[in-house]
Amino acid sequence: MSRQAETSAPITDVIANRWSPRAFNGEPVSNADLVKMLEAARWAASAFNAQPWRFIVASKNDAAEFDRMVAGLGEFNQVWAKNAGAMIYVTAWNVTSEGRSAPTAKYDAGLAVSQLVLEAQNNGLYCHQMAGINRDVIREMYNVPENFDILAAVAVGYLAPADTLSEKLMARETAPRARKPLSEIAFSGDWGSSVTLD
Repeated sequence: MSRQAETSAPITDVIANRWSPRAFNGEPVSNADLVKMLEAARWAASAFNAQPWRFIVASKNDAAEFDRMVAGLGEFNQVWAKNAGAMIYVTAWNVTSEGRSAPTAKYDAGLAVSQLVLEAQNNGLYCHQMAGINRDVIREMYNVPENFDILAAVAVGYLAPADTLSEKLMARETAPRARKPLSEIAFSGDWGSSVTLD
């Protein structure tokens, strides 16, 4: 099933083809592929090269550790994410190790995750990022320090047919892809004045 984005200008294929499925086939993601993804994240830009992100990772090759990670998701996400091939939790510090505020840490972590996701896509894997997680449970399970915020989870894996999902989730899986037009998200001059790049 092609889910390529219909863009208003040509963009790189790996970006146009990236989407967030929930139908995964349960095949484990290899450690080699996870290392590629994490290496791509490692080379993301960050303010002062501080690299404020930290990842907690498990492949389904280690079933007990994978199941532990799935248990930290919200109930809705557990239903489908248990069929992914790997799971990643994304964290970023809220203050630096020296106790200074870190206003760009979450932005930097987002850049790192974007590179991680695109590297996965480039290697035939798909990612679904989730905010529906139990942060207190994850913090306790993994002894995450208080100076780190737990931001999101990323399910990683290989596609399965959409009809392997419940009817409700299958409808989401096959719905047309949509984004706001550039005129709503890119301004020139005053706020709200659409940018014109013709």
